[in-house]
Amino acid sequence: MTYSVGPKGQVVIAKEIRERLGIRPDWRVVQRLVGDHVELYFLPPPHKTSLKGLLRDQIRGTVSEEAWPQARERAWRASWEEV
Repeated sequence: MTYSVGPKGQVVIAKEIRERLGIRPDWRVVQRLVGDHVELYFLPPPHKTSLKGLLRDQIRGTVSEEAWPQARERAWRASWEEV
């Protein structure tokens, strides 16, 4: 499918492409001239939603400052055993 370049040099990104790539308003576009064509890279805006509390349901307890190195080591070992 072809599209026309508007009077301000604007081009429409087809809806199918936007949906497949998840492109939304306010995304940034990096344009790069490669030989005789242009490559576009889409970058989402920084998120505005707080991630605080996101893992609250996964926390099973607290670890003291002194016990933190041992807890971290146990967690790493457990993750490697799963692989």
